Amino acid sequence: MKKISMLALCAALAAGFGVSPVLAQSTSSSSSMTMAKPAHTAKSIECSKEADAKGLHGKARKKFRAACKHDKMAPAGGSMDKN
Repeated sequence: MKKISMLALCAALAAGFGVSPVLAQSTSSSSSMTMAKPAHTAKSIECSKEADAKGLHGKARKKFRAACKHDKMAPAGGSMDKN
């Protein structure tokens, strides 16, 4: 019985030492490989504030922000139609 428990202890320690360097490497390499998030544009922030004021959440918020940002990107002179 003593031999089996000693064997189990050694196996657990070996597994622990074998996994630790792998976890340490993957943590540092994954954090260095992640890309920085781009800064939010003024249009995006303004549309988010408008969505907050309207109390929108979920799909409705996403749809509103997409339309809002699209409208803010349109030229101030009018529509782009050339009819």
